[in-house]
Amino acid sequence: MSFSLIPDYSFPDICKVTPEFLKEKGIRLLLLDLDNTMAPYGTVVPTREIAEWAENIRKSGVKTFILTNNNGSERVKALSEALGMGYIMGARKPLVTGINRALEKLGYSREETALAGDQIFTDVLAANCAGITSIVVRPIKITSPLLNLRYWLEAPFRALCPNKMDCPR
Repeated sequence: MSFSLIPDYSFPDICKVTPEFLKEKGIRLLLLDLDNTMAPYGTVVPTREIAEWAENIRKSGVKTFILTNNNGSERVKALSEALGMGYIMGARKPLVTGINRALEKLGYSREETALAGDQIFTDVLAANCAGITSIVVRPIKITSPLLNLRYWLEAPFRALCPNKMDCPR
């Protein structure tokens, strides 16, 4: 458990995180950020590619679960149901309370859990502070100048990731 902004692993998108990779790393629970990791902001239906990826991960025996800072949204419920996943809203990342709630609710240990998300300052920091594996992916779609600034500020930490998986340099 450390205060670190450097992800353990970096992937170009969530669909590149394979069941084989997760099993090799001993990951049995994959916590997933929703917005810009699993679906663009505002969408209520997952893409076919995301739905198929989620199904393949589940079939491999890895539990998937959405952990989002989004509060009280019908959109979260609709996407979670469409993907066949449980969820926790209002996770308050980078605080670890949402991660702790998920671990307690689902009965997994920190050593067998990873969190995948698109943001260093929320997803990666929360995972690292909670002592679980952190995975950063590129955002699906940057929709605002504020998000663009945030990703620009995160770029040095992404560059320091020791394990870039299938990422062009």
